[in-house]
Amino acid sequence: MAGTDDTVADDDALFVLTAVLLTPAQFPSVLGDDYVAACGALGLEPYAEGYGLVLGQDSGGSRWTVVVDDVSLVAVAIASWDCGMEYDLSPDDRSVVCALPGWPLALAVAAPGVPAPHDPLPDPEVEGEPLTPLTPPDTEVWGPAQRRLGADEIALQWAAWREQIDDETAFGASAADGRGEAAPDGSGTGRKSPAREAGTGDEPAGEDAAGGRTAEDGPAGNGLSETGEASGQHPGVRRALEAARAYVTSPPPPGRIRSAFAPGGARTLRVDGPGWSLVARTDDIAFILLDDEPGEIMTVGRGPELPGLLKSLDELAVRPS
Repeated sequence: MAGTDDTVADDDALFVLTAVLLTPAQFPSVLGDDYVAACGALGLEPYAEGYGLVLGQDSGGSRWTVVVDDVSLVAVAIASWDCGMEYDLSPDDRSVVCALPGWPLALAVAAPGVPAPHDPLPDPEVEGEPLTPLTPPDTEVWGPAQRRLGADEIALQWAAWREQIDDETAFGASAADGRGEAAPDGSGTGRKSPAREAGTGDEPAGEDAAGGRTAEDGPAGNGLSETGEASGQHPGVRRALEAARAYVTSPPPPGRIRSAFAPGGARTLRVDGPGWSLVARTDDIAFILLDDEPGEIMTVGRGPELPGLLKSLDELAVRPS
């Protein structure tokens, strides 16, 4: 396929490496907390139908992200690749919205027979300020992008993370939360500490046995008091839960709440807001990541309040079609 006239020459084919969807229900979290923000990061209008992002290299090896409006074609390609099937993704030129230099995601693959991936040089024939190439987030720092990527990884690896939280902590009436660490790149694959019960031994109430703050100490065991008010937990977790509850009465922009399939008839929720990300199963507990707590992962136990909150959020969520 070729890119647009003002970015990639007509006779310069794009060697497709991968593709991702950019829709209200499914978009690269690295771009923003919601669909509108993700579109804004790429200079796109947040149309309800969404886009497909095709990542590849031109014949000179330059990285390009080609935006197309044929969402169904890109979705079929992704589904085929996920099933281990070959699929030649070649969108019609008429479906190309624009071509952006660089890649927003880190790729470990490259097109064979062309130079190594690199950002394209500005085209001297194009008028106006040259576009800044898209780049993946810095893996050496912690910030909103890494926080969202960490939550994505937990959603993908739910079973592995859930195994590290015992049922007493997850469902007990007085258990506190566990705290772990995500990898610096936000992948969520770093160390996870076991959940501990607050207020035991010699440590002060409100701290875990390792001296860290617990995310929840309320009688409901889920960071909420019996009246539904946050009580005694980490202030960042309290703010995240309060913001999530506010979404129920004041729905946020599309994509802030996303719902995906989970085993046993449950749903996996991804909920984001300024400075926080929540990932949860509607039949289980929740994990919260915060901008203010680099690399740390906090659990919110089940208790009597969390199920209702998750159910309400799921009813508001945008789901893949």
